[in-house]
Amino acid sequence: PSPEKDRDTELQYQLPPRPYLSECLRNMAPAGRGVVVVALSLLYLCRAIFSTEYFSTLTFSDGELSEHGCGPPSEWEEYAADCGKRDTTVLQLEDPDCEEGSSPPCESVFSLNAEKILSQAKLFVEQRRFPFPVDDHNTNEELAIGYVLIGNGLYDEAIKHFSLLLQGDPELVSAMYGRGIAYGKKSLQDIKNADLALYELSRVITLEPNRPEVYEQRAEILSPLGRISEALSDLTKAIQLQPSARLYRHRGTLLFISEDYIAAMEDFQQSLELKRNQPIAMLYKGLTFFHRGLLKEAIETFKEALKLKSDFIDAHKSLAQAYRELGDFDNAMESFQKALLLNQNHLQSLQLRGMMLYHHGSLQDAISNFKASTLITEQPVVVYSRRKRCLQLEPYNEVCQYMKGLSHVAMGQFYEGIKAQTKVMLNDPLLGQKASSEYLKVKYLREYSRYLHSHLDIPVAEYNVDQDLPGNFKNHWAKNLPFLIEDYEEQPGLQPHIKDVLPQDFESYSPEVQKLICTADHLGSLMQYNTSGFLPNLRIHRAMGLATIEVMQAMQRTWSNSKVRVNGKTRQLQWRDMFDIAVKWRRIADPDQPVLWLDQMPARSLSRGFNNHINLIRGQIINIRYMEYFGSILNFIKDRILVYHGAYNPKGLQEVKQALENVNKVEDLLPIMKVDILVWWSLLTCQFNSKTRDGFTVNSKVPSMKDPGKEYDGFTITITGDRVGNMLFSVETQTTEERTQQYQSEIEALYKDLTAKGKALMLSSELGDADAVCNLILSLVYYFCNLMPLSRGSSIVAYSVVMGVLMASGKEVVGRIPSGKLVDFEAMTTPNPDRFSKTAKSWMNLKSLPSWYQNLPSVAETFQFSRTMIEVLNTDSSSHCPKKS
Repeated sequence: PSPEKDRDTELQYQLPPRPYLSECLRNMAPAGRGVVVVALSLLYLCRAIFSTEYFSTLTFSDGELSEHGCGPPSEWEEYAADCGKRDTTVLQLEDPDCEEGSSPPCESVFSLNAEKILSQAKLFVEQRRFPFPVDDHNTNEELAIGYVLIGNGLYDEAIKHFSLLLQGDPELVSAMYGRGIAYGKKSLQDIKNADLALYELSRVITLEPNRPEVYEQRAEILSPLGRISEALSDLTKAIQLQPSARLYRHRGTLLFISEDYIAAMEDFQQSLELKRNQPIAMLYKGLTFFHRGLLKEAIETFKEALKLKSDFIDAHKSLAQAYRELGDFDNAMESFQKALLLNQNHLQSLQLRGMMLYHHGSLQDAISNFKASTLITEQPVVVYSRRKRCLQLEPYNEVCQYMKGLSHVAMGQFYEGIKAQTKVMLNDPLLGQKASSEYLKVKYLREYSRYLHSHLDIPVAEYNVDQDLPGNFKNHWAKNLPFLIEDYEEQPGLQPHIKDVLPQDFESYSPEVQKLICTADHLGSLMQYNTSGFLPNLRIHRAMGLATIEVMQAMQRTWSNSKVRVNGKTRQLQWRDMFDIAVKWRRIADPDQPVLWLDQMPARSLSRGFNNHINLIRGQIINIRYMEYFGSILNFIKDRILVYHGAYNPKGLQEVKQALENVNKVEDLLPIMKVDILVWWSLLTCQFNSKTRDGFTVNSKVPSMKDPGKEYDGFTITITGDRVGNMLFSVETQTTEERTQQYQSEIEALYKDLTAKGKALMLSSELGDADAVCNLILSLVYYFCNLMPLSRGSSIVAYSVVMGVLMASGKEVVGRIPSGKLVDFEAMTTPNPDRFSKTAKSWMNLKSLPSWYQNLPSVAETFQFSRTMIEVLNTDSSSHCPKKS
């Protein structure tokens, strides 16, 4: 027997076969209204959800939407009304004579009154406001009642009602369709209901293949099941049958979730051309620009959405995120504030604003977004008001709980921090559920927090984090692996005699230390990248400014033949010690990121290679931080192609040149490579990608200064594509033991020369010695950046060392890093150290170092403990330090 017959057979034992519900209602009505009300009340008492329309917008999981910066389905439906009424012949349950916001308020079209049910069904029949009506009036009335039941969330009763109708007429299309819709509404409760819904809707399509609403309804069922390609196919068919703004918007949303942002943008644009007043479509159009790295276009589109709906919270929130990615903190804060003025308890805005504040270095303000705070208005009137914060609104929110714990630990408030971290650890994912990134990171953070706490009052020069932390712990932490470490011994718990770090007022420091802090703030700001994707972080500025001054002071002592205290020993400063000064400050400023030396990882990890991998383009997602370098990398690849063709295939060189002249984007290389991939593969020493059968890799080379003519492996460029046009464009460096030794030999040789020149400079004031020091330190950093020896932070660590060594030589950096430039990528994409030095000096704008720098207090002695380092990073100097342009 067919599934259809099985279901109907089962149902006929549960319901009377005849009369239909409408006949029951007719028979009951004369007996008195009270009887009907009681009967229907018992039937519907546990149902409290009422819908305004039977055909909801496409349903997506919260996870899918929030992953892309979108609100949950409830927020989508909040704005669905702005997208226009249904433009196909489908059921409308709202009262056409009732205006929203009227007094008295609009009633549900369904009440517990038999006469009203029947009158409403008759109205549906008269206005043909339900799908697939037939010629028989009584049957239409029965069908209309079924749709009224759906409209009121009474899906089980609707299924029974439509099943009875189908027993009488198995080919009654409207009953099939209604039962399919009802099963679909129950599909989130049980996957079996989704299968039943798809079965019914497919039967309808077989009988009525030219009705777009059925394809759209089936797409609504398919999408939450993850069957996106099938849902897209159904929506495409519906659009072919009858294009509408709603259908384009629905398909655009699915394309957006599939990360096909270009096609999604085109659909949202089509939808907006058909119907302009759609804030949600405009928002999603902006999000397609956002994810493609087109931030300025995204910002303009979000503003257009706000013109359509000024109180659109998600548009304000998305605009804030776009400004954040641009590095425009003030405008981002303003947009978040507008969102929270509309809804002071908007969870996503609180969460995202709190995360932005943390990454801006405003930790105390970040904490106030994650837990309750008291807000005070301007004087003279002081009003205290308690507003709910993230963890009050959603106590089990892992992101807010993790960020709260992280913020407390970064400020030295370990008891509160570890308490919040433990709450995240207790939130184990369910069986088969993917663990969140916060859950994966929190155990590492808790262990590192315990380590920091136990070393708060030990001089930093007496211990070494890279040597103290277990090798497997560091390896797993740097690679963000699950915390599955054999025979791991936990760090000791918090010790009561070690107190938390207390707040330190700026005025409590001596005038000399105050000047040191202000100078550090200024020096740190010179390291800020003026590039999309890099938000200014005031805490990092101060930390790396202090690192710069400490490097200056340490190098001056070294060049004067003085020894330094390092790792519990007093000795001459080595090149790694110089970088370790910057590493310790970068590490203490943000405990969330493991800033670790890769060559101090376990030997087994090094033997396999430790990759620093950066995706520049993945599919249609562009890494906006590195867009400035796409052109130079493309030119490098084209040069390598010509070099190898000239060497191994000179006859075809001219043809290759002509083909490459038309290549203006990285994406344009793949079609060319397809033409003769096997020949090009053999010529380029590229590695053929066996998974995609369409891709190649190219290795850069770094020339040796110590051994002229010798070259080392630089970074690897990978370009691959798949059959549907998605591309992966990435670069990576591989930290193997052999490669590390090669680069370190260059760094050691340069440091030896640097020390000799520095000592000579201490004995004379010749300009040539200072220039030699400049070239040597920039060359040293050239190899450091190409090696990428740290798990995080190599770039800013390197630049702070450059600035500190130059200051030790009597030169001050006063210029800022140009827009789009990144120190590490500049070194990696420059063919030799001389070119890199010339480029860096062009923006540094070196001047003679003012003499007062020599009178600054010793950074190492002033802040010799982790406690004092955290104290100075917590101190607010905003109203004390002069602003510098």
